Amino acid sequence: MPAQVRILFLLFAALLSLTACTNHTAPAKSAAIPKKSQVQAFPPMANEVLFRALGLVGTPYVWGGNTPESGFDCSGLIGYVYRDAAGIVLPRTTSEMIQVKATHIPRQSLLAGDLVFFATSGGRRVSHAGIYVGEERFVHAPSSGGTVRLDRLSDSYWQRSYLGARRILDKGRLTTQNY
Repeated sequence: MPAQVRILFLLFAALLSLTACTNHTAPAKSAAIPKKSQVQAFPPMANEVLFRALGLVGTPYVWGGNTPESGFDCSGLIGYVYRDAAGIVLPRTTSEMIQVKATHIPRQSLLAGDLVFFATSGGRRVSHAGIYVGEERFVHAPSSGGTVRLDRLSDSYWQRSYLGARRILDKGRLTTQNY
């Protein structure tokens, strides 16, 4: 593993240990960052998305935020990461993102870079989203007072509210395509 990658993982681990995350009902524990050998992705673009998203762990949650300087809400985080790392402009809201013409992915087939969607307000209406990083983990901006963090899809809160996933980085898709 190149020294730069090891340094990035050490930096992410340090950020996670310093980050105290809160979410009104979601579990407060963070998931460990997967080892590079455990990450299944379409290199190199999915890896760019993954590393950019992980690099933002610890950034404050701000409703309507869409830059590292201003903070992020969930859709702002996703839009920023895809635009910055892959040159892909996504819609601004989770309700628009879930309707993007992209491949629907079964949970057991998730790959790093896939978008995962949740109904955190009850019912079946999307209200939250994150970026899957592998090993049942995803990066997201969870709630007011919190920070961008990693969580596990297997936590009961996220299992109950899980709606589905979309693959934006399909093998044949142009990475400069706007949605």
